[in-house]
Amino acid sequence: MAVRALVAVLSAGALLATAACGGSAPSGAAGAAAGRDEGPVKIGALHPVSGAFAVDGQQMRRGAELAVEQLNRNGGVAGRPVELITGDTQGKAEIGQSEAQRLIAEGAAGLVGTYQSAVSTNVAVVAERNKVPFVMDVTASDAIFTHGYRYSFRVQPGSTAIASAAAKYLKEVSARTGKEVRKVAFLHEQTDFGRGAAEGFTAAAAKLGIEVGPDISYDATTVSDLTAQLTQVKAAGADVLAVAGYYSDSLLVSRALASVKPDLDAVWGVSNGAYDQPKFVTDAGPGAELYFNTNYHYDATKPETVALREEYQRRYGAPMRTGAVLAYDAVQVIAQAVDRSGSTDPERVRDTISAQEVEPLTVGNGPISFDGKGDNRNAVPVLTQVQGGAIKQVYPPEIAESEPDYTVMWR
Repeated sequence: MAVRALVAVLSAGALLATAACGGSAPSGAAGAAAGRDEGPVKIGALHPVSGAFAVDGQQMRRGAELAVEQLNRNGGVAGRPVELITGDTQGKAEIGQSEAQRLIAEGAAGLVGTYQSAVSTNVAVVAERNKVPFVMDVTASDAIFTHGYRYSFRVQPGSTAIASAAAKYLKEVSARTGKEVRKVAFLHEQTDFGRGAAEGFTAAAAKLGIEVGPDISYDATTVSDLTAQLTQVKAAGADVLAVAGYYSDSLLVSRALASVKPDLDAVWGVSNGAYDQPKFVTDAGPGAELYFNTNYHYDATKPETVALREEYQRRYGAPMRTGAVLAYDAVQVIAQAVDRSGSTDPERVRDTISAQEVEPLTVGNGPISFDGKGDNRNAVPVLTQVQGGAIKQVYPPEIAESEPDYTVMWR
């Protein structure tokens, strides 16, 4: 459904709901009626904490919770404590939409979320309708930022930025090894996220003289085996495989690769949800070694990031993923806007977000600072690689922890 059409549908739905309650106040007034201007400052967190994407969603909710805990240890914001109110999108766009409406009605001064582009698309429309800021932690799709929305912001680099960097890094890294890339097969999940990554990479690769094909998509919610797709890649004669998927399906790709063994020089994640995750190393075993990924990433050189991840590991017994660090950053964006404006009025919070700078715990070329469309102008994609069972930043050289190794493990 086109977004403008969706705006109309949601607006009609909201009006019907208002009429059913016998009221005539605009939806944006619901938060004030619920006590937005008194008591704790409420920040809404929307993530998929149940369903197929629950592992990432639970991580991100915990990242948001840790941010709120730190804010309250430091005295809260604008002289008030902070409360995180939460919603479970279940990974479904329509559930995310209704949960966003609920959190706004409960008085959220702003929303963070959601991990999936399709869900964020619907939540952005709800935020725009209610005039409440929505700060996206993980959302790759650029389409949301083409509609002139005033209340949507994004911390991570977008799909085009990541895909363009992925093509550029591949060209440069392959040239340095003497195995310059000629042809890339692209395998991706079929929603806005995966399709956008493939389209962005293909356009950037064409400008660099790299052929992309075949382009193969799949349904991440139902796929259980990708051997047939990898057999197609092997037959195509590509020398690199690019993969844009979520965690579970990207893990399936690695298992199919280990079985089919196509004649590749490298496996190249593009915004991939698995190949820069410590859990992937555990789940995929030796077959995970030397996988690349171009994506957002936590800043491993920052003491505050190191301390946060150590606290997460101590408390939950698992490494803190970058998505959770981004959720932490997104909460800080809203909280600092409330503090600096001294208000929970959504319009004042929105205006402060658009003008302020916030120090991130994720890699960037400066503070979080939003352009006219709501995108973080200082977000920087990073190339990582699994080396010796650990995730290492390997490119660009100025932030590299080690040299990229342009080989595969199954030969």
